[in-house]
Amino acid sequence: MPTDLLGREYDAFPAPKTLEQHGPARIIAMCNQKGGVGKTTSSVNIAGALSQYGRRVLIVDFDPQGAASVALGVNANKVPNTIYTAMFNPKMDVHEVIQHTRFENLDVIPANIDLSAAEVQLVTEVGREQVLASVLRQIKDEYDLIIIDCQPSLGLLTVNALTAADGVIIPVAAEFFALRGVALLMDSIEKVKMRINPNLQVYGVLVTMYTRTLHAEEVLQRIYDAFPGRVFHTVITRSIKVADASVAAKPITMFSPQHATAKEYREVAREIVANGIVE
Repeated sequence: MPTDLLGREYDAFPAPKTLEQHGPARIIAMCNQKGGVGKTTSSVNIAGALSQYGRRVLIVDFDPQGAASVALGVNANKVPNTIYTAMFNPKMDVHEVIQHTRFENLDVIPANIDLSAAEVQLVTEVGREQVLASVLRQIKDEYDLIIIDCQPSLGLLTVNALTAADGVIIPVAAEFFALRGVALLMDSIEKVKMRINPNLQVYGVLVTMYTRTLHAEEVLQRIYDAFPGRVFHTVITRSIKVADASVAAKPITMFSPQHATAKEYREVAREIVANGIVE
């Protein structure tokens, strides 16, 4: 029986079975208000791995920087519609916003700098916390998984993502400062669960940017102590190959399938399926 870096034993996660039908999607918010902890990298690569396992996956780029769009080869500044236009034009067919990537089973709703204005506009919207949920409701049955790549903040956009989501995956870098703001995020998740979305769950904490140093090992143990039973067995190690894959606008599971980080993200994808988060 394999053991993880914390010494926990677990059953090996098998390759997911082929699906005979698709949908309705499980919606996951990839969320952490601290920047640079691997949210977009994890969104793109988990999506890439699951798409290769035959799941239909949609990434909703919900960050005005548009990094997830770029990482999948979509120039959000040259497309006619983005998630911003879908949110503020209720009559728009969401299918007009979806961009099919060059990768089978993997689509994206892009975002660009226009989304930065949404925070202000949402203040005066009726049902402002549920705007994104109403957009995704139209296409939920067409996918097996929808990943919302959140921006690094706890504003109204993130509240929209938490309201639309079935659950949250929290990427946390194996660095001391990455831990400091997670308590605030958990507080926000609890408030959304109590007031708006009672079915919201925390699916797990994904440790990223791990290096084999004493500091990283101490942080890993602290993360486990803070989230007992909620830390993914698979840990994502720091690698320059991830940046190379981003430059190539490919998930690392397709850019360099045999690389250690690609294997780790495939393992995370299998763990997600084995835990029943996604069919």
